Amino acid sequence: MKDTEIKSYVKERYGGIARSGGGCGCGSGCCGSPAPDTIAKVIGYAEEDLAAVPDGANLGLGCGNPTAIAALQPGETVLDLGSGAGFDAFLAARQVGPTGQVIGVDMTPDMLSRAKANAVKGGFSNVEFRQGEIENLPVASGTVDTIISNCVINLSPDKPKVFAEAFRVLKPGGRIAVSDIVLTEALPDYVRDSVSAYTACVAGAILKEEYLDALRQAGFQNIEIIGENVFDLDFLDMALELVKEAGTLGLTEEKIQHISETIVSVKVTAAKPV
Repeated sequence: MKDTEIKSYVKERYGGIARSGGGCGCGSGCCGSPAPDTIAKVIGYAEEDLAAVPDGANLGLGCGNPTAIAALQPGETVLDLGSGAGFDAFLAARQVGPTGQVIGVDMTPDMLSRAKANAVKGGFSNVEFRQGEIENLPVASGTVDTIISNCVINLSPDKPKVFAEAFRVLKPGGRIAVSDIVLTEALPDYVRDSVSAYTACVAGAILKEEYLDALRQAGFQNIEIIGENVFDLDFLDMALELVKEAGTLGLTEEKIQHISETIVSVKVTAAKPV
């Protein structure tokens, strides 16, 4: 699948989710998978987190809670890569307070419109949303204290460029805290080439060591995995799609289960040297 095709598919899929108010991702609320609030609780958000954001900000598309591992401080400038409808950006805004700033970047106009409306609805004056791609951030160099991201970097066809851009915009001593999807072994071709798997945060994922190496190559230090877990089969729309296609692909239930167990959600932190 070409990079331009990947971008097109992702933009179309998540634009549709923004317009409809829900959709299929790593977890969703359609296709038979759990509702957004259920997903949020499973991956690390508390009831008070859900209550702190405007209705519609949580689309159930994450794979962890990056704001829980970012150690955000009042007054900091925070950048959210792939900010969607604003869920994590709003949680970050509460932590950095009125003297801080949160910048959300998303490439999908429909998501940006929804996020901006949610910011108004929730009275978040310290949050700004910008249109752009995470491989080419619309952010000045050396201006950000902390970067967060939730199940978005895996969708990029050029992850080294994403981490290089993250490194560029961080201040010396700045840090990155992400929740993302990685693999413990390579996916079969029929999964990797699947559009449904790609937009379900799966087919674009790379091996865990490759992911960590991309951070190292960008210049990050103190790289640490502070948590990881395998998704339950029911929480992967990709797995549901494979079940539908099992007869055509000749897959057994055991094979589908094995594939799902190679897909891991990780929480990663790293720092830019001072």
